[in-house]
Amino acid sequence: MFSYCAEPDTLEGLRWASCYLTTGKHMGLYSSVFTVLLLLAITAPTALLFGFGGATAARSRIPPLRWLGKGYTAIVRGVPDIAFFLFFVIALDQGFEWVRHQVKCPDWPDAIRQGNDFVVCQQAKLPLSSAPEWVHQTYGFFLAVLTFSIVFGAFASNVLFGAMRAVPRAQLETAEAYGMTRRQTFWRILVPQMWVYALPGLSNLWMVLIKATPLLFLLGIEDIVYWARELGGTKNARFTDYPHGDWRMWYFLALLVFYLCFTKVSEVVLNKLMTKLTHGQATAGGEAQRRAGA
Repeated sequence: MFSYCAEPDTLEGLRWASCYLTTGKHMGLYSSVFTVLLLLAITAPTALLFGFGGATAARSRIPPLRWLGKGYTAIVRGVPDIAFFLFFVIALDQGFEWVRHQVKCPDWPDAIRQGNDFVVCQQAKLPLSSAPEWVHQTYGFFLAVLTFSIVFGAFASNVLFGAMRAVPRAQLETAEAYGMTRRQTFWRILVPQMWVYALPGLSNLWMVLIKATPLLFLLGIEDIVYWARELGGTKNARFTDYPHGDWRMWYFLALLVFYLCFTKVSEVVLNKLMTKLTHGQATAGGEAQRRAGA
């Protein structure tokens, strides 16, 4: 990046460090931080949407819908995350390709499943082999977001279901007494109040989601853990202009600081949000605020 980086062998001290930390691979490390933050920014609301849908379905008076909501929560929560990530992404990818194969190649004479191989026509491949590299990366990121959202959506569904049941029944009965319909009671009374009871569980789920981002490596995405291991390993002069010993401890120490700072900022923000939501509410948090102000 810098003009004096042309001859790494002549560099020392801060100049060497500035050139070393701005190599192409380090730029990959820095961009992977953005990838992790983008994943969290998209996955959190998407998982919350899955969770809200699952919790609403679990409360439904229609038995098949109720079974679907409870089944989704029970099945996904009961499968180890790592097994789900390894299996579900492959199944999801093959499912998309199978649907495209049925549409684009209806006259395909061969079987799609041939032993351990899954073979579809070239037009049905996702993404196409001729697609640029950024398309492949975007598709992989899309699969990662969807997988994370489905997994953590099941946990969010359980949290929101419990929060809905925690809203005092008297609130709902009062709304019905005023002539509100079941739908109006749900959206105007139940949903606004349930967040007070759901936020502690959702806060913990957010922390778990942050710690689960290294699973991106299992999905073929070069995340910060991948780059820390790649860059920290021993490098000799034959393969790099910046040879060094085993520095993995320092790279993973930097990751430790990054995650601790991120979780600390999240904790502060969530505590302020909780204080705002419980203000004036008939909850333990609201009672503590009233006593503190008395």
